[in-house]
Amino acid sequence: MSEVTEIMAKNKEFTGLVESLGSNGEGIVHMGETVFFAPFTVVGEKVKFRALKVKNRIGYAKALEILTPADERVRAKCPLFTKCGGCQLQHLRYGAQLKMKSKTVSDALRKIAGIRTEVPLTVKSDFQYEYRNKLQIPVGVDKNGANVIGFYAERSHRIVPVEHCPIHPAWAKDIIEIFHAYMKQCRVRGYDEGTGKGVLRHIVVRDVDGGFLITAVTATQELPAWDKLAQMIGEKFKVFSLWHNVNAGTGNGVFGEKWELLQGKGKYSAHECGIRFEAGPNTFIQVNRSVCRKLYERTVRFAAESGAKVAVDAYSGSGLLTAMLAKQLERAYGIEVVAEAVRCADELIAPNKLERKLFNRCGRVEDVLPEVLAEQDLSQTMLVVDPPRKGVDRATLKAILRSGIPSVAMISCDPATMARDVGILTGALREEGTELKKNADYTDEGLEGYYKLLSVQPFDMFPQTKWVETLVLLSHK
Repeated sequence: MSEVTEIMAKNKEFTGLVESLGSNGEGIVHMGETVFFAPFTVVGEKVKFRALKVKNRIGYAKALEILTPADERVRAKCPLFTKCGGCQLQHLRYGAQLKMKSKTVSDALRKIAGIRTEVPLTVKSDFQYEYRNKLQIPVGVDKNGANVIGFYAERSHRIVPVEHCPIHPAWAKDIIEIFHAYMKQCRVRGYDEGTGKGVLRHIVVRDVDGGFLITAVTATQELPAWDKLAQMIGEKFKVFSLWHNVNAGTGNGVFGEKWELLQGKGKYSAHECGIRFEAGPNTFIQVNRSVCRKLYERTVRFAAESGAKVAVDAYSGSGLLTAMLAKQLERAYGIEVVAEAVRCADELIAPNKLERKLFNRCGRVEDVLPEVLAEQDLSQTMLVVDPPRKGVDRATLKAILRSGIPSVAMISCDPATMARDVGILTGALREEGTELKKNADYTDEGLEGYYKLLSVQPFDMFPQTKWVETLVLLSHK
């Protein structure tokens, strides 16, 4: 066995130099012909590693000792960093995080779609910590059968107990304490994924300008002693609603279909970018308000500069961006599949004086978008798509290409699916049977009948994590 082959063996220790960072923020180390990915390391560091897994010249390693720390390394703020799977970058100086995310977006476009383009520095968040307006935390039992509230470890459903998370505001610590006390006093059991037994599965909280939408997700049809829980919450929170959601399924989804309002208004109003909007417990709004403002204002500016009179906002959520577009242009249409979100979007109309300017449709984007586009003068219409992490549905992408709508703004929270979707819209990727292949005929000047890439701008919606939001602007060629 050669020295390099021996080093590659599982559990062997070796020393290497971190050469770059991967899309998940992990350090990349070359040892012979094998590429190792090592979380929580920084470019330029000499590190002692242990090989955890090696297959087909791809390996995963654990850092045992940082022999020569890089200047970009900082002390993590959270004592659970590296154990909890929520954050990947707390060890990295914030400026380096922004550079890494720009590179992640650039690499995704190049590797997935074959598109080489300049990606500027990621727009920073005003707050590096305590920026999240939403807490979504699982509840379960540990190996001893005791209740546990925390976040999943990386690539697992093992819950790491958490008392406070630095990327959440102080109110999240209060919520965790309240639910711990409630479960103990009322003898409520956390849900055991292995046995399917137990009651409480998730706690989901949304802060809407100081009004807290608190949802207890259970595997059972009832939430035991919910009045006691409401009383305990009321001792810390002045304005809140308590919702009960039933999820008796076995999948990874957080919410089930059954909702019940136990106490409070059920939804709350907020103001953002000159728009008064409302949100319920299952309404999508961005988790980082300062970055959301910058992202949406840039999108609206593009709409105005495009010369469009009408905007169609697909995957429109609570309707905040749709309302901003309606205020800027002659009218705007929102398309959203979640009925609760559409009701909230409809309630934006009157208080923002958007009668005959803002129209919302409830349904799947792939079904509704062709209908809405057919009703418009497309020469005066622009499109916004802000899909979930899985990206834009293939049928929707085909509908966009058929329409030839002049301007498209794509907002994406996943560089990989963004690169795939941009590749399809620009013609850089083409279908061969059931697969997508890079198109050798694609050039930066664009292909006739497809879209030309105008600009790509990342936004740091999720500081301290590997995730990045990206705004892509396209024009039809």
